[in-house]
Amino acid sequence: MEDYILKSIRASLILTDTYVVGTVLDLASKYNKIALLLDFSKGSLTTAEIKIEFSPDNTNWYQETSSVITSGVSADVLTSHQIDTTGKYRLLVPTVDRYMRVSVKGTGTMTNSLMKVDAVLANTEN
Repeated sequence: MEDYILKSIRASLILTDTYVVGTVLDLASKYNKIALLLDFSKGSLTTAEIKIEFSPDNTNWYQETSSVITSGVSADVLTSHQIDTTGKYRLLVPTVDRYMRVSVKGTGTMTNSLMKVDAVLANTEN
């Protein structure tokens, strides 16, 4: 088993105003660390949005969530990541799931906007 690989999820393409799913990753319990590498050119966009989903069977998908605590009460909300500046970004993704997929979209005017997404998969237990 390789301890480190780089996988392309999405080539550098113009963003649209609806989420477009990239290549599904089959993690097959080999990898315990995942980092997404996002290469974003804003162009005329307002923001880019990234949605991460997980699946045990490559059929039923579950969107990433996060907890918001208000007055001692925890509420889980659907998570999406938003970028509003051209640049290269690294996003760590915790997972125990077999499959993962990443979708991206833009908000605003799509002119001259691009997003490339790669994933670094690593096994640090060896």
